[in-house]
Amino acid sequence: MKQLDRDSIDPDADRVVRKLAKGGHKAYLVGGCVRDLLLGKKPKDFDVATSATPNEVKSLFRNCRIIGRRFRLATVFFGDKIIETATFRANPRDEEEGGEGELLIRRDNVFGTETDDARRRDFTINGLFYDVEAERVIDHVDGLRDLERRQIRTIGDPEVRFQEDPVRMLRAIKFAARLDLEIEPE
Repeated sequence: MKQLDRDSIDPDADRVVRKLAKGGHKAYLVGGCVRDLLLGKKPKDFDVATSATPNEVKSLFRNCRIIGRRFRLATVFFGDKIIETATFRANPRDEEEGGEGELLIRRDNVFGTETDDARRRDFTINGLFYDVEAERVIDHVDGLRDLERRQIRTIGDPEVRFQEDPVRMLRAIKFAARLDLEIEPE
């Protein structure tokens, strides 16, 4: 696996992360862009995860709109480019009494910590954060190990994760084909 090439980071995404950090918030590049940069591929987009609420993001960026019903998301516009900026989320089932019943996620508007956010993502290779200030990858879910092994693995119990969102099965196949990775047998 290659090292992450800082020069391949979108300058506007870098600007969003740094401005959030300067405003007193934690903020990281997250998900597929980190995975793709580590694999030496060009990301199709750059997403940011932050401790800032959508309204706090909006107060820092005049080029920002808040969208979404289920989960409020701040979108920061740079011309035709959008940097999606999401507040750290927790798994909504962790917040429910007893945690029993239907697994399909229908309510996803629960804020959490950066660790919560990493653990609620679909696959370990998509649960990676990149701190642009410290120039380091933050890995709460063993995603770096799975990238080294060229493996797609769910975060948590695969049976539960696919029942929460059946589209994850299609995403696993897409990532395996597009990135030349193996799907963990389990």
